[in-house]
Amino acid sequence: MKPFRIAVFASGEGTNFQAMVDAWQDGYFGEPDATTIELLVSDKPQAPVVQRAIQAGVDTYVFHPKEYSSREQYELEIVAELQRREIDLIVLAGYMRLLTPTIVDPYMGRMINVHPSLLPAFPGKDALGQALSYGVKVTGITVHFVDNGMDTGPIIAQQSIEVQQQDTAETLAERIHDIERKLYPLVVAQIAKGKVTLEGRQVIVEA
Repeated sequence: MKPFRIAVFASGEGTNFQAMVDAWQDGYFGEPDATTIELLVSDKPQAPVVQRAIQAGVDTYVFHPKEYSSREQYELEIVAELQRREIDLIVLAGYMRLLTPTIVDPYMGRMINVHPSLLPAFPGKDALGQALSYGVKVTGITVHFVDNGMDTGPIIAQQSIEVQQQDTAETLAERIHDIERKLYPLVVAQIAKGKVTLEGRQVIVEA
C-alpha cells in the first residue's frame, strides 16, 4: 500500500518543520510505513530548516527564486517534483513566498497552512501586531486549507489564547508558537489518517 506522502514548505528556522518530524518519528502520524515526510521545499538554501531536514534524513528541494523570471516558472518545477514523488499533502510551515494558482489549483484541498490569528480576524502579514494594535483580549492560531485568497481557505482547527496586558509582539509570539507546534502536527495526523473531509467551506473532523 502506498504511504501517505507529505511535503513541507519552509523558509526559516524550521521549528514547525521540526515539530512535524518529531511527531512523525514518534509514530504520531500512524505506523512508520503508513506516512512519510517525503520532502522539504525551501526558497532559502542556507536556511536552518534545510539543515534540520538533512539531519532528519528528509530529502530537500531548494531553489533560488531570483534565478527565475516569474513565480509561475519555479512553481511549475516544484509541481513536477511533487507529482513525481506522488505527494498527498503540502504543509506550509513558515514558507515566505506568495503562492500562485500554478501550485495552489492542483493541490486544492491538499495544502494546509497555519496562521497566527483566529481567522477571519487579522489575515496577512503581522497578525500579532494587528491583534495587539486592535486591543483584542483573545487571539490564537488557525490551521486552514489554502486557496487562492489571502488566508481565506476553509478552517480545519483553531485554538485560542488570552492576550495578557503586558504582552509584546515577542511574548505573544512565543506563546503562539508553543501552541502551533502542538496543534499543527495534530491536524496533519488527522489528515494522514483520513479523518478530515472537506465539503465546500465546511471541514468535518472525525473524533
